[in-house]
Amino acid sequence: MTELLPLTADEVLATTRAVRKRLDFDRPVEDDVLRECLELALQAPSGSNAQSWRFVVVTDPDKKQALGELYRQAFDIYEQLDGINAATVYRGDDADRLEQQRVMGSARYLAERMGEVPAMLIPCMPGRADGAPAVSSAAAYGSILPAVWSFMLAGRARGLGTSWTTLHLMFEQQAADILGIPFEEWTQVALVSVGYTKGTDFKPATREPLETAVSWNGWTFEG
Repeated sequence: MTELLPLTADEVLATTRAVRKRLDFDRPVEDDVLRECLELALQAPSGSNAQSWRFVVVTDPDKKQALGELYRQAFDIYEQLDGINAATVYRGDDADRLEQQRVMGSARYLAERMGEVPAMLIPCMPGRADGAPAVSSAAAYGSILPAVWSFMLAGRARGLGTSWTTLHLMFEQQAADILGIPFEEWTQVALVSVGYTKGTDFKPATREPLETAVSWNGWTFEG
């Protein structure tokens, strides 16, 4: 088994960041390490214990480049969507806006180099979620998202950095063609970039106070 970083469970939960600029693009990720993370991912709960998830690991350079190009094109579109992307959606103070601009710069960096990441993970769920009732889509996504997050946490414990992205889904059909995924039968959920990190000293992120995010026994939020 891969040697783990000296982190508590709480530290892993608090410091699993979206890693972009600190990815080591030149260091391959061993198949055995990816397998360890995936074994832990498969321990996650799924609706009715169906375990109907499928995970496509991509390490082939040509396929990574092809997916990376789709992602870059999608990011170009995303940057122009005023009121949706991270640079425009947040209406906080100057410090908050500067932080969001930093995030967008980091996201652009990854978009430009997505095809170079050491590995990609494409989680898939059965069927098409397009237009499904809320109860159905919630059950479907709820049956795979915990597993993907478990994969990312397991990666953090092993010195890997990951970033959950979804922009390639603008071109999901093309991505399915690249990977041979039966488009009509399986929905791609994300594209998770994977690579070793440059340094392992990640810190908890700045977040809004608990009081503004949580209410008890009913909806008491303003606005």
